[in-house]
Amino acid sequence: MSKKVYNNAHDALEGLTFDGMTVMSGGFGLCGIPENLIAALRDSGVKDITAISNNAGVDGFGLGLLLETRQIKKMMSSYVGENKEFERQYLAGELELEFNPQGTLAERIRAGGAGIPGFYTKTGVGTVIAEGKPHQEFDGETYIMETGLTSDLSIVKAWRGDTEGNLIFKATAKNFNPMMAMAGKVTVAEVDELCAPGGLDPNFIHVPGIFVQRIVEAKCEKRIEQLTTRERSA
Repeated sequence: MSKKVYNNAHDALEGLTFDGMTVMSGGFGLCGIPENLIAALRDSGVKDITAISNNAGVDGFGLGLLLETRQIKKMMSSYVGENKEFERQYLAGELELEFNPQGTLAERIRAGGAGIPGFYTKTGVGTVIAEGKPHQEFDGETYIMETGLTSDLSIVKAWRGDTEGNLIFKATAKNFNPMMAMAGKVTVAEVDELCAPGGLDPNFIHVPGIFVQRIVEAKCEKRIEQLTTRERSA
């Protein structure tokens, strides 16, 4: 068995956590979130986390677990709805927040993983997003500079993986996961299905195993963030 494979999420995070660390957590809403690794991060007791994620989960689930235990000091996100505890902490001045336009956040993470320290974008020009950032004109248009992002730890969720850390994501659960896997100094992946090397079609691998240091097979609840139903027609 590969040295990358761990028995459970708690074992997979052993020795990786420390107070004040930066953590990237994949997912969009509750789609494709590494829910077992988030729970293990909560159980580790690590404090003062800077969390980089599209959103902050919901009350009692996803990154919402870390908000309830006050383990997150700062959130870097593009959307923070659906979480009353997040709202309460932020309005009370108990939680730092850095908003990013969603495409900018994605590109900052991708740039960090590719070793690109900064890039220019028109998104946010003339708004509070641009305050304090370098401005530059290109072809008569004004752009602002954004910096690439990396993390001490990236936790991601994949559909299938092999024991060498190669990952395949399913449908929209791909979202922020591949770029975060590349941007972490250490990346830990949880997967629905773990197979031996050669069990994945190399033409469809989204993240090569070189970017993944640890992997664990885990069962997920796969909650529905907002359930909408309608009455059955006669």
